[in-house]
Amino acid sequence: MQSIESFLSMCVQMSGSDVHFKTDTGKVYIRVDGDLLPIDSPGFTDAAFRRELYKILQSSQIAKFENDLELDFAFEIPGVSRFRGNCYQQRGHMQAAFRVIPYQVLTMEELFLPQACYDFVTRPRGLVLVTGPAGSGKSTSLAAMMDKINRTQKVHLVTVEDPIEFVHEDQLALINQRELDVDTMSFANALKYVLRQDPDVILVGEMRDLETIHLAITAAETGHLVFGTLHTVDAVQTVDRMVDVFPTHQQQQIRMQLSVNLIGVVSQTLVRRKDGRGRAAAHEVLVATSAVRNLIRENKSYQIHSLIQTGARQRMITLDQSLVNLYERGLVTREDARARAKDPSDFDRLVDLGSQLGPVVPGGANAPGGIVQRPVTPPPVGVRSQPNRPAFRRD
Repeated sequence: MQSIESFLSMCVQMSGSDVHFKTDTGKVYIRVDGDLLPIDSPGFTDAAFRRELYKILQSSQIAKFENDLELDFAFEIPGVSRFRGNCYQQRGHMQAAFRVIPYQVLTMEELFLPQACYDFVTRPRGLVLVTGPAGSGKSTSLAAMMDKINRTQKVHLVTVEDPIEFVHEDQLALINQRELDVDTMSFANALKYVLRQDPDVILVGEMRDLETIHLAITAAETGHLVFGTLHTVDAVQTVDRMVDVFPTHQQQQIRMQLSVNLIGVVSQTLVRRKDGRGRAAAHEVLVATSAVRNLIRENKSYQIHSLIQTGARQRMITLDQSLVNLYERGLVTREDARARAKDPSDFDRLVDLGSQLGPVVPGGANAPGGIVQRPVTPPPVGVRSQPNRPAFRRD
């Protein structure tokens, strides 16, 4: 019978992202490019898997799991990779899922993060939110932004994570990474005391509850640059979630605080690449302009999407525009991109409109932020131009 480490190493060799151990059936699955693939190999019985897993857990972690029946933890195979693990019970059987955390932190340029992200990491204060469904690459994008700050700014950066995923070494910045249940008892506790630790930049691994969200907004309000994550699918839903988590009598105050302190929201999802070489990220970017702040303050978040659609000059982009961008660059198929679109009919309209404008300028896709530029053709005499149609698109 193979060990847990051998299956995890196999996942890395297959360029997979996750390993699932299902002990009630004895099967092991590896996720590659978004698809779960069963492994043709003898799996584990419940008792055998428990013995193997307990070999890699500390005694305090074992006690926590046996008490709570849930456990998040980090694990490393030297020379192979780091892993984020979660063990749980299902129908009385112990199960586990592992996520691969590479040693190397990819740069913002390598990930083709939107150009707005380069602005976000240079801001002296405020709140930046990176959102998306589980497994959409939020941690990878945040690690790239933290790495950019680490390499370019003389600041004190404090992260609070559950567990620590990407490990950063001090470069130009001083970095302290705190892990839940190891270095602090809760996100809220860590955020209460972090203001006494002279931070410049704070990363909140997950904004799970009212208290954590409130403390993150307060930290931004007191002059710190705060990054956080939420499991929301777009920028508008992110704003609503930040407000709706509070009781009704506090929501107007939170809208005021959020409108003042929000810098931007980056929502992302992953789409399978056409060439089979992994997945590409599509982004929706909201930049907190004065118009956006006013809509948040006046509880008119439903109008924010229209500002994103016409906000290319402010480096904003909708998810559907980003998906069209990926398709036109030849990175993904039209079917895969359309399946991820929020509004498939609008996606089709943008694709058809793009085909009328001519081919993408070669080389633009490799620019920082994934800028793709088209030749601008003046409209025929007597035909009104489209003032809100950007001359170039951003991914």
